[in-house]
Amino acid sequence: MSNNLEYLEKQVEQLKKDGVYRTLPINEGPCDNRVSLDGKEVVNLSSNNYLGLATDKKVMEAAKQAINDYGAGTGSVRTIVGNQLLLEQLEELLAEFKREEAVTVFQSGLNCNIGAIQAIVNKGDLIVSDELNHASIIDGVRLSRADKAIYKHSDMDDLERILKEKRDDYSNVLIITDGVFSMDGDLAKLPKMVELAKKYNCLTYVDDAHGSGVLGENGRGTVDHFNLHGQVDFIIGTLSKAIGVIGGYVASKKVVKEWLLHRGRPILFSTALPPAAIGATLKSVELLMKSTKYTDNLWENAKYFKAKLDKLGFDIGKSETPITPVMVGKDALTMEFSKKLLAEGVFVSGIVFPTVPKNKGRLRCMISAAHTKKDLDFAVEKIEKVGRELNII
Repeated sequence: MSNNLEYLEKQVEQLKKDGVYRTLPINEGPCDNRVSLDGKEVVNLSSNNYLGLATDKKVMEAAKQAINDYGAGTGSVRTIVGNQLLLEQLEELLAEFKREEAVTVFQSGLNCNIGAIQAIVNKGDLIVSDELNHASIIDGVRLSRADKAIYKHSDMDDLERILKEKRDDYSNVLIITDGVFSMDGDLAKLPKMVELAKKYNCLTYVDDAHGSGVLGENGRGTVDHFNLHGQVDFIIGTLSKAIGVIGGYVASKKVVKEWLLHRGRPILFSTALPPAAIGATLKSVELLMKSTKYTDNLWENAKYFKAKLDKLGFDIGKSETPITPVMVGKDALTMEFSKKLLAEGVFVSGIVFPTVPKNKGRLRCMISAAHTKKDLDFAVEKIEKVGRELNII
């Protein structure tokens, strides 16, 4: 019998030759400032748990209580019996938090993008998307029947060029951008984008996965940061990063929610979030609404860490958020940097092609409110040591 998977074996071997093959690390405990990977405690610089809420005792207790009250699973999609009262309460609280008319919760941020984009545009429409938008946006665009155009990263002149050329040829035009770009940590130019959308009668869509819980008042996100409430048509948030649990949501006008509940395919064809996740998320959002201490601690740690790396001479890009890239360049060197740091007790993922362009590799350091100064000092010490060994600085 012929080996029909030989093509995959060759491709995996090529990954190994290129120095970018990886095996998955196994975290033997909770996701915190320090984690146990394969029996060794290391400082964790690779988590999206921005505010430390994934291990907050109040959040964990809320998850347990939700299981006691509602069971382990919902047993159905939302349109049958999976739409539990707890989920309705979460959508109401998130709408209040985001200061928008309505919120529709999905099972993940990825599900939001692959579910919402195909539901809100159709054949005869155009999507205009930033060239560095997240992979889930790219997949959502591909699943839609709309045409697409790509504008240069955060280049509002290029965006306007496309709108001038194409707007009159389409029924609806949807401009899509990340709020915070996850690989570089820079912010979208939302005020100008909204201005252009009004000028050319376009819809606006912002994926704020890395802005939710990080930017704005009490972590309300990038739209709040720029004071654009009511001026962005579709605001995507995640519940798996700063909120510390799992899930995603679309904040919008009420009519959008009505439509998504009828045409958002992940809602129609995938079981609703489990009660534990919903209960934990409710508590996380409540904590954020009551206090700024979580976001204050996050930003204090981020500024501290960035200043130390910058002083050492590392290229940390143009991040405007706690995301701190350490630019390396060659993909194999990036992965070697990451592996040597892990041996020294610091876990920070190497980001290489296809997540970023070839030879634009970097370590992406994710700072958390849960980190102590001792954690950060230790990490900087090891990054400096290995960076000098590899002639990166």
